[in-house]
Amino acid sequence: MTNYSNKIPLVVIVGGGFGGIELAKRLRNKPVQILMLDRHNYHTFQPLLYQVATAGLEADSIAFPLRKIFKGQQNFTFRMTELKKIIPSQRVLDTTIGPINYDYLVIATGSNTNFFGQQEVEHFAMPMKTIPEALNLRSLLLQNLEEALIESDPVRKSALLHFVIVGGGPTGVELSGALAELRMHILPTDYPELSIQQVHIYLIEGSSKLLGTMSEQASSESERFLKKMGVKVYTDARVEGYDGATIRLSTGETIHTQNVIWSAGIKGAVPEGIPEIGIARGNRIKVDTYNRVEGLENIFAIGDVAAMTTDKYPNGHPCVAPVAIQQGKMLAANLLKLLRGKPLDGFIYFDKGSMATVGRNKAVVDIGRIRFQGIFAWFVWMFVHLMSLVGFRNKVVTFVNWMWSYFSYDRGTRLIIRPFSRTSRTEDTSAK
Repeated sequence: MTNYSNKIPLVVIVGGGFGGIELAKRLRNKPVQILMLDRHNYHTFQPLLYQVATAGLEADSIAFPLRKIFKGQQNFTFRMTELKKIIPSQRVLDTTIGPINYDYLVIATGSNTNFFGQQEVEHFAMPMKTIPEALNLRSLLLQNLEEALIESDPVRKSALLHFVIVGGGPTGVELSGALAELRMHILPTDYPELSIQQVHIYLIEGSSKLLGTMSEQASSESERFLKKMGVKVYTDARVEGYDGATIRLSTGETIHTQNVIWSAGIKGAVPEGIPEIGIARGNRIKVDTYNRVEGLENIFAIGDVAAMTTDKYPNGHPCVAPVAIQQGKMLAANLLKLLRGKPLDGFIYFDKGSMATVGRNKAVVDIGRIRFQGIFAWFVWMFVHLMSLVGFRNKVVTFVNWMWSYFSYDRGTRLIIRPFSRTSRTEDTSAK
């Protein structure tokens, strides 16, 4: 069993996302040891994953080494491993590098794609929650375009050129806009043999409007922007099945496609060992106002995986980075208060607003009662996301890429470096 010290408390943080990083930073030079565990050795800036998937940015522009973030922090240690199980009664974690004990455990594992129990869809659709998934998606899109050039069967060719995005939240809207710009500005030069009239982009949303958590104004404007860019928007339409060739909608319509991107929902990445009674809607861990896991001593959860119910948020806070960052900040202060025997402070979320970009000079922003759209909103979106990136190099590289794309109408990372294997999409699902 790994025991890092018996002299000062060991805080184990599982997950190197926004919440875990903020917590570890706030505990710098404090009387605790910090051990961060993650299956990757880097932090991913997930809001820009769609740009990696659509050839706008390279993966290393939105990733940053976790060890480099905490360079010089004497009370910080990192181990690349996967958590297999929590054993609360022994204060032990079962990991792929062996058992690790803890004094305080913070679960910051984030979320995974939620297919809502549709196994067939999960088998054939493309998720986009991690960098490897975004790279798989980029390869698939480019491979299908290449294949469409030589495909003689008109039905199969149309399926290769139909792109369906499921989920009308910020990710779905931004991805639809990026694909529309790719069709308008890249395909005519890269693939002159293909008519852009053959390329169709569909955005499917199960509710009555896009960007459901934002204002009516933001929703209607984003839909107007997308339709003007040639995206076919379907609202009040749910996916009933997808067999790898045809997607079936609740409206009775079908679309022949080999490109289905799923951004319709997320669920908490809950590690084994949390009692089932402690799991809330959306597979999130029930926590109290201090982010302490209900019924478990010295175990906390923050960010997407945590469900703290309030009058304003009966199903838990939204799964966005600001929530995780603010919870990480508050939990750091509360852990120090626990060590001193002082009363803890309850978490109160300060909503700084929401935003989404649709494309060049097109974005929507809600900040309190202030709503604005268009080019100014687009500049605000760019500034906020640029400043939120971890690492000076990433900020510079991303800014240069954005400026180049803006003035040249080009996306410079149209590379199939690691071809996506279709095997998992064509095998019999019963074999899975």
